[in-house]
Amino acid sequence: MTAWLRQQGFPVNPKRVARLMRILGLQAIFPGPNTSRKHPDHRIYPYLLRGVAIVAPDQVWSTDITYIRMQGGFLYLTAVIDWFSRYVLAWRLSNTLDNLFCIEALESALAGGRPAIFNSDQGTQFTSLDFIRVLEDAGVQISMDGRGRALDNVFVERLWRSVKYEEVYLRDYRTPREARLGLGSYFEFYNSERLHQSLGYRPPAAVYLSAERQRPSGIEFS
Repeated sequence: MTAWLRQQGFPVNPKRVARLMRILGLQAIFPGPNTSRKHPDHRIYPYLLRGVAIVAPDQVWSTDITYIRMQGGFLYLTAVIDWFSRYVLAWRLSNTLDNLFCIEALESALAGGRPAIFNSDQGTQFTSLDFIRVLEDAGVQISMDGRGRALDNVFVERLWRSVKYEEVYLRDYRTPREARLGLGSYFEFYNSERLHQSLGYRPPAAVYLSAERQRPSGIEFS
């Protein structure tokens, strides 16, 4: 864009162009890093949620990984979300695509509750023995998206869209610390203040915590 403007006779510098593009919400469209790679030796579990009615909190949790653009590079973000309320139970950032930050997010979420079913894609982070063992030890049923079926995990995909358009694309993180602080503030807003039309214009925390108190103990989901 800077080169094109200079060709048109406008003596602009790259920093000014970048600042104005951020203000106007303009950005180049290009593919980000591939965050979901299947491991040929890992077990793949069947998808358990086709046609299943989601009627209560902690019936289904799911997770995914997305990339977070920074100046000069990327970070990777994972989150665990409750399907019924869209409540973000835990999230972690990492500068690598190993499975450690995914396990940390899962363990943090499980410290406050337990789902009947946990859904993910077939990425190697979620099919790894260490990740699966945490779910098995918690007695959770494991579900995985069909290959190439992003809509199988649609609620996480919608979360990423909100995170990108309402936070990440409006910022220009220079350091991992800036990204962590910005995302931390956003997730607090998302859980406690952001109204969802599908939730009757209530925020996820109001739905998750209210429904959790009303849920009968020992409920089972088939």
